[in-house]
Amino acid sequence: MSSGLPSPLPPALTPPGRAPRGTGVRRAFRSRKALSGLTQWVIDWGVLILVVVAAVWLAAGFAWGWAHAYRVFTLIDSPVHGLPWAASVIGWLLVPAIIGGVAGHVIAARIRSVKEISPNNLFKKRSWADRRRLPSLITKLGRLFHKSEQRQFLDAYVRIAHRGDWREAQDHWEIVVRDTLCTAEFADLDRTEALRLAESLCRELAWLLALSGRCLVCEARHTPPATTP
Repeated sequence: MSSGLPSPLPPALTPPGRAPRGTGVRRAFRSRKALSGLTQWVIDWGVLILVVVAAVWLAAGFAWGWAHAYRVFTLIDSPVHGLPWAASVIGWLLVPAIIGGVAGHVIAARIRSVKEISPNNLFKKRSWADRRRLPSLITKLGRLFHKSEQRQFLDAYVRIAHRGDWREAQDHWEIVVRDTLCTAEFADLDRTEALRLAESLCRELAWLLALSGRCLVCEARHTPPATTP
């Protein structure tokens, strides 16, 4: 690709090689878009905020003692300097703001759901098993290689549009599904149903474009699209 010319079109679709490290974590992180907005926020920011609060709490506890750290966090004692001030600000501003915001969102969502039911959820019953089931991940294209009903899609998307580059095809596939899940049409769907319908829609669209050597992500990133022979 250094010359700027597209890679030659492989004569046949070859099996995928071993995925590089980190692709599983990347796929799981991108799959979070099938979750509710609150759950996505917890993953994106809640975990980071929790780590910061825990770090300040541990540092204050080891430096000033756990009893004093607790009293500063809960605004019983006034901070003196440095680290106690950070603990006091977190206990006075950050933690109550987050708890209040999350509680307000949950209550507002429950009140709204009393009178508003999405057409996609009419007449459906969601069991506790469905609620406890772990979220699904965006499909790994390599697992479809031995499924005959998916060979046409893989041949067009991987071999033609991405010149047999399984790594790039998987990366772009995840991006397409992730961004599709961000649209309003999937906001009211259950996480499993949202991912299933988003992948079905993306598969049809990606296949039609790939037949002419096109890829939405390649074009958005100004990568020269492949051309059919």
